[in-house]
Amino acid sequence: MAKNIDTKKIQECIREILIALGDDPNREGLIDTPKRVAKMYEEVFEGMNYSNEEIAGMFGTTFEEEEYGGENHKNLVVVRDIKIHSYCEHHLALMYNMNVTVAYRPKEKIIGLSKIARIADMVGRRLQLQERIGKDIAEIISIVTNSDDIGVLITGEHSCMTSRGIKKTGTLTTTTTFTGEFEKNDTLRQEALLIMK
Repeated sequence: MAKNIDTKKIQECIREILIALGDDPNREGLIDTPKRVAKMYEEVFEGMNYSNEEIAGMFGTTFEEEEYGGENHKNLVVVRDIKIHSYCEHHLALMYNMNVTVAYRPKEKIIGLSKIARIADMVGRRLQLQERIGKDIAEIISIVTNSDDIGVLITGEHSCMTSRGIKKTGTLTTTTTFTGEFEKNDTLRQEALLIMK
C-alpha cells in the first residue's frame, strides 16, 4: 500500500489538469483549487495509507465471551445499511449511495459493532472496485474475529455510469462476497441473504 499521500505532487498535477482543460489556474476561482483538491484527496483516499492488516489493527477491538463458543458460534451477527462512498479506480469517479451490510458467525471473539462501520468506511477511502470493497471488508473482519464465515452485501451507484457514458441515473450495482461456510453451504448463504437484504 502507498504511504503518506503526496499533497504537493497532487497540487502540481491538478494545476496541470486545469491548464490541459484550457482554463487559467491563476484566475480567482481556480487559484486555490489545486490546494483544495489535494486536501480533499488526502481525506477521501485516507485508506490508501493502510493495508488491510493495519486497518484490522486500528479497529480490532473485540470482546471474548465464553457464550460464543460451542454451538452458539452458529448464530449470525448482522450490521445493515452502513453508508459509505468510494472512488472507482477506472475513472476516478464517485461511487455513492453505497449501502454495506456485513454478516459473520462469531467464534471466540466478537467485534464492536461501530468498528464494522469504521472498517467499511476506511476500505471505501481507496481507489476501489465495488467487488474489492466487499473482499477487503471480509478479509479485515476475518483478521479481527478469527471467523472464516463472513458475508458482505453492497449496493451502490456509480457516477461513471450515471453521469457519463450511458448516463442511466438511479442504476444500482449489487455485489456479494461470501467466505467460509457461507460460500460452501447454499442453505446458510440463502439464510444470510434473507437477513442481509
